[in-house]
Amino acid sequence: MGWNSWNLFACQVSDAVVRAAADSMASNGMKDAGYAFINIDDCWQGKRDAQGNIQGNEKFPNMKALSDYVHSKGLQIGIYSSPGPKTCAGYEGSYQHEEQDARSYAAWGFDYLKYDWCSASEVYKSSDMPAIYKKMGDALQATGRPIVFSLCQYGVNSVWTWGARVGGNLWRTSGDISANYESILALGFAQNPGLERYAGPGHWNDPDMLEVGNGKLTLNENRLHFSLWSLLAAPLLAGNDLAHMSPEVLGVLINPEVIAIDQDPLGVQGHRLWEEGPIDVWVKPLADGSKAVGIFNKGDPQDPVTIQFREIGVGKSARIRDLWEHKDLGHFEGSFTANVPAHGVVLLHVL
Repeated sequence: MGWNSWNLFACQVSDAVVRAAADSMASNGMKDAGYAFINIDDCWQGKRDAQGNIQGNEKFPNMKALSDYVHSKGLQIGIYSSPGPKTCAGYEGSYQHEEQDARSYAAWGFDYLKYDWCSASEVYKSSDMPAIYKKMGDALQATGRPIVFSLCQYGVNSVWTWGARVGGNLWRTSGDISANYESILALGFAQNPGLERYAGPGHWNDPDMLEVGNGKLTLNENRLHFSLWSLLAAPLLAGNDLAHMSPEVLGVLINPEVIAIDQDPLGVQGHRLWEEGPIDVWVKPLADGSKAVGIFNKGDPQDPVTIQFREIGVGKSARIRDLWEHKDLGHFEGSFTANVPAHGVVLLHVL
């Protein structure tokens, strides 16, 4: 759980932007809700010095001081690179400097690395990916500092089958997300069914960062987005302006009952139970033996949807709580019917 600079700031990221994000996360309730990482994406890199050590650019004059500042807020900090000569935005990559860069990140006090394939395609074959990612995974391990390793190569070569083996803690299952409803549908619903067996504690499928609070997403769309990512046990990396968001958007990001579904200690990724027209029903087993159930309406008219308890494996009767309304709905026999708003979700705890 954390924040990444790319979705909103892209190459406008700076030391000041990162510090402001840390200030906001530490004070607006996000830290208390479990958010921990402040991650710098692309565009921080400057040139290498005479010994080949990577430096920050003029917007990042002192990476160690920035890391210390974020840590002083009780948070952790992440950084970004590529196994290629250049990053996606054309900055200095880690090609032929993997061990050296890993040592720099550790010396600066970084806790997370997002490693983005980008120009690596110019110097490696696609089939080289496991070995190339393992090289950096081993380099991070060799530093002796615990550093989360995020594999960003867009789900190519079925990364979920080898990502953990090369040291990955999370790996992208798809291309890049955008701040629109269609992108959320494409990345969330189309790319992740069937991948649940590859996820678990310490190694997670990553459908990309959150766009909650970005673009023109409505409250229903933000809730749908956040609910699906939570059922997927996905990383929750906010990408909006933490210093200037509405109470409505903050309420989505720090809903403790929904976060608890994502962060459930059993670590099971939810699965699609069934799909019919615009309706998707997803189920996630939880550590206490209960189930989280998401009923999604991807279409326009509000739709009543009935779920059968025998289908979700909770017996003939169940108690149900609505996690967005924070309301116990009561005890039901055999089934439950919900009215699901257009572009929205009803997220339930079923016990």
